[in-house]
Amino acid sequence: MNTAARADELPRAPLPGVQGLSSEEADARLRADGPNLLPGSEPQSFGWIALGVVKEPMFLMLLAAGTGYLVLGDTAEATFLLASVLLIVALTLFQERKTQRALEALRELSAPRALVLRDGRELRIACREVVCGDVLVLREGDRIAADAALLEGALEVDESLLTGESVPRPKLPEPAQRDGLEPDGESGASVYAGTVITQGTGLARVCATAGRTAMGRIGVALATTQAPASRLYRQSRRIVRGFAGAGLAVAALLVLLAWLRDGQGFVASLLPAIAFAMAVLPEEIPVVLAVFLALAAWRLSRQKILTRRVDAVEVLGAITVLAVDKTGTLTQNRMALVELAGADAVFKAGSDAQLPPALTELLECAMLATPLKPFDPMEKAIRAVGDARLGPDSSARLGAEPAQQYPLTPQLLAVTHAYGGEIPGRYFLATKGAPEAVMDLCRLPGPQREAVQQQVQDMAARGLRVLGVASGEWTGAALPESQQNLTLRFAGLLGLADPLRPTVPQAVQDCREAGIRVIMMTGDHPVTASAIARQAGLPNPSDVLTGTDIDALDDASLRSRLRNTAICARLRPEQKLRLVRALQADGGTVGMTGDGVNDAPALKAADAGIAMGERGTDVAREAAALVLLDDSFASIANAIRQGRHVDDNIRSAVRFIFAVHVPIVALALVPALLRWPVLLLPAQIILLELIIDPACSILFEAQPADPALMRRPPRPATDSPFALRNMAYGLLQGLGLALALLAANGWMLGQGWPAAEIRTALFASLVAGLFLLVLVHRHSVNILKNPWLPRLAAGVAVLLSLVLWQPWLRGVLGFVAPSGRGAAGLLLILGAMTLWLLALRYLSAASQGAADDGRLRQGRRL
Repeated sequence: MNTAARADELPRAPLPGVQGLSSEEADARLRADGPNLLPGSEPQSFGWIALGVVKEPMFLMLLAAGTGYLVLGDTAEATFLLASVLLIVALTLFQERKTQRALEALRELSAPRALVLRDGRELRIACREVVCGDVLVLREGDRIAADAALLEGALEVDESLLTGESVPRPKLPEPAQRDGLEPDGESGASVYAGTVITQGTGLARVCATAGRTAMGRIGVALATTQAPASRLYRQSRRIVRGFAGAGLAVAALLVLLAWLRDGQGFVASLLPAIAFAMAVLPEEIPVVLAVFLALAAWRLSRQKILTRRVDAVEVLGAITVLAVDKTGTLTQNRMALVELAGADAVFKAGSDAQLPPALTELLECAMLATPLKPFDPMEKAIRAVGDARLGPDSSARLGAEPAQQYPLTPQLLAVTHAYGGEIPGRYFLATKGAPEAVMDLCRLPGPQREAVQQQVQDMAARGLRVLGVASGEWTGAALPESQQNLTLRFAGLLGLADPLRPTVPQAVQDCREAGIRVIMMTGDHPVTASAIARQAGLPNPSDVLTGTDIDALDDASLRSRLRNTAICARLRPEQKLRLVRALQADGGTVGMTGDGVNDAPALKAADAGIAMGERGTDVAREAAALVLLDDSFASIANAIRQGRHVDDNIRSAVRFIFAVHVPIVALALVPALLRWPVLLLPAQIILLELIIDPACSILFEAQPADPALMRRPPRPATDSPFALRNMAYGLLQGLGLALALLAANGWMLGQGWPAAEIRTALFASLVAGLFLLVLVHRHSVNILKNPWLPRLAAGVAVLLSLVLWQPWLRGVLGFVAPSGRGAAGLLLILGAMTLWLLALRYLSAASQGAADDGRLRQGRRL
């Protein structure tokens, strides 16, 4: 494996005095030592997945039913059931492996990265590719990739993960370490894998990787520690266990009832009880959650949104407040020259119009006062516009070097470049700097100075950073020592800004329509923050809450003020944490962005911490639940959209699961209580599971998003797919189907139909009813647009054809060939089911619409 080919090269020169490995040496050591991974971080093996499947209650019940039929001598039924066991295991393994592949791909994306010296230059590589001998480039906020010896620099490192000490330890290089000796365990020059640099920069040579590091020696327990299960998953397990317990209790009563009341043998009475327990158990729910959340996280990663914790996807749909940073999230995190202003003309740099002559001179002067190869972002912006607007014969583009430069000083915030001409002793002067400093150098008279100051204030009020520009000539044998002795004339003003991302206003509008408040939290100047807020479309842009204001407010007053404030400026990191907690205390579900070490507490405190991927530190990324790989605010809106989409689909799947289990339970329980002939056998329940599982884990997961998804209010944070309202809708749907089937069974028995013919008609009606549930389910998008619907329909048709027309299968399942009156009964039952489901859908939609309108109006008032 060629690690250099996979690395992200940074265009930086090698640092003097320290050399890293070559790509060939690194590849050889990686092959010899293996990847830099802790023990226990390997993906779960196929065998462990299979063992987990075998332990599932449904598998054990199937095994018990198959064994029971063998004891009774029904080898055909037993063979079918045991074959079904293998099919269920294969299907479950396929679903588990599909989920695991998605999670492994996410882990690969979220794997920490390290900056190393390779082939004499800096490369960003995955931490798993770090080898002994690599030279790490360490910076504030980085998590160290391997144990290493510090060679250059001075650091402070948080080693609390290893030592439990909260105070960062200072690290300085030792002379012995430069000879490549391994560091002593207590050495102040040793840095350790997993610890965090809180201050400073440096270079360190790797001396241990993987399980040979100090962290690796602590034990496998640290490496295999996993985050606790999400709230949604815990709720699902509690519900599944509750139903399983209730089902087993009722099944035990059914065994006693059949044994004692009806005089059946123990094994014969056990089989209907097993059928009932299988009917009650909603084992599809954990599969649905695992598949839906993992695939949602994978889809987010394709939109440049990395989900570090899969359970964060469930929180996205409930976010009511987005606290976003200004620089790099709302803006592009780069300076651009957007305006040139003279005494009588103003020009917008983004315009297609021709640059006026007076402002051409202004731009030329600004270019001549700027280095040919600038490092400062503002000077780069001036160069970019000058190269685009000025002709190739312009003096500013000829590449001349100044004869003398007057640098910026604390006393005079301006810089002047003096260029010699063809005549000795004559110089052209170009100056730029703070407007006040340039006006002082030009010695502007009072009225002109007031006019320029008014221009500066107007530009600053629009969030622009303003520079003054001047030009002049000097004649003399030598230039003066100080800029104050030069003679200059004022040329005009430059307005620079960190431009708003083009997608931000629409994304803010989308959030507003979705009932989500957007609050800017920045350390920048209030005037700049207000200007960007106005461009982004945030409400009340002139109402700015500053860090000083926050310190003067108690918690109750702060919560009250935040209800009507969208811009917070001049903030310290601890104030961001206080703001997040205040918003949560006021009932909000908060998503927050951050990029620095000091943002980590607020990111952890937020309901959904969102770190910046491009400019964020390792600590911020690890504290966050989501990472924006492109640092774009529009990506946050996309993440919320995806969160709401997956929440919709999970709710649909949960409603469907409860709806389909009600008629199955009814057909398994009521005949045993009323001494009717058995209507559902374990083998028939298995066939139903082959329809229910794909419908839940594939069809509903692929359901397209509602176009009006972001015009709905956020769901309450306490609202769960397992809330009574959502489950009650599914239970009512299933109740209608169950009543129709039981009523039909009672009528057919009264008409003297044979038990096998009744069982055949009811089973076909139940299968058709399950498909009908899919069609009339409360979807936000027409189900006919789902690409998996035709495949499910074809599968159902093939399944029914096999069990009704294949003689061996028909005999095993206790069915008979379809008859005319059976088909007529099927149509009548389906008609009753359809009327019930449509009426219920209409009433539910009306009730839900009224509730959503009320929440959306309340959200917009906030």
